[in-house]
Amino acid sequence: MPLRGSKPSRLHTLTPPTIKAASTHVDFTLTNVSLAFANSLRRTILSEVPTMAIDLVEVEANTSVLPDEFIAHRLGLVPLNSKSIEDVLYTRDCDCDQYCEHCSVTLTLRAKCTGDEVMKVYARDLVVGEPRPNKWVGNPVITDKSGLGVVICKLRKGQEVRMKCVAKKGIAKEHAKWAPTSAVGFEYDPHNKLKHLDYWYEEDPAREWPKSKNAEWEDPPQEDLPFDYNATPSQFYVSIESVGNLEPDGVVQQGIKVLQQKLAAVLQELTGGDDGNRNGDMNVDGFVDGPRSPDAMNGGADQGYTTPFVTGGATSAWGGGATPYGATPYGQSGWGN
Repeated sequence: MPLRGSKPSRLHTLTPPTIKAASTHVDFTLTNVSLAFANSLRRTILSEVPTMAIDLVEVEANTSVLPDEFIAHRLGLVPLNSKSIEDVLYTRDCDCDQYCEHCSVTLTLRAKCTGDEVMKVYARDLVVGEPRPNKWVGNPVITDKSGLGVVICKLRKGQEVRMKCVAKKGIAKEHAKWAPTSAVGFEYDPHNKLKHLDYWYEEDPAREWPKSKNAEWEDPPQEDLPFDYNATPSQFYVSIESVGNLEPDGVVQQGIKVLQQKLAAVLQELTGGDDGNRNGDMNVDGFVDGPRSPDAMNGGADQGYTTPFVTGGATSAWGGGATPYGATPYGQSGWGN
């Protein structure tokens, strides 16, 4: 996975990228992988990298013009630092009743306007409580030069807000507020040698469809060469923009880690491993079956779809028994009830 800076070379091992320029962007190239693998990594980065976000808001006072639900939604979208998020437990894995310092971070918001001018409440006004899993997690991400952060609400004279916010660990598959990235650019075959795109044009497609910046990393097609119907893409250009809760190279590394965990879980199921630990629990071989949101279903009551051969008859190459997701749609004793 070479970085942009020199002509990409074909590598058989993936090396973690580093930040190219800004602290929220990273560009890298995947080589010698299939389109399915590259797209799987892209989707994993988008939706399954765990981060911290405000998930519970207890309103003590709100006399602003915005309703409680509106402010709570805006608070949930404030990016929070998720460095070393492995120190934070999922709420469902914690022994507490609702939340504690092991599975959450508490933030308080107290603001009151006493002057005649409109007062803006910023992310910097969120005060992180102690104790918490580590010294980074839960801090509001502030990237603007003025050091204020995003605007949460505005207050006029006499108006105030007092709220207690509880941030929890989750993934973007459950809600976009847990998304580690604001954009993931993904491109291959910039010269369209494989003819996967059919450009609409009026006169000249080369003039009406300018080449992307990634076209300089590959040789243009030669007109006299015959079309290769067996050719497949093997080089992919990825551009990631982080929202600030994780460093962009950390987002990529976490995405690879989660993808490895999911593949390990599939292999364990196919090889007849223990099926009692799912939805992110640590299994007996030390694999984690992937992240999930704090409000996901409890795994203990889920017994798995029943295969047609549970009660007798031939079994598949991987054995009979229950699959991971509960009973069959047609009953507990097989498909033919």
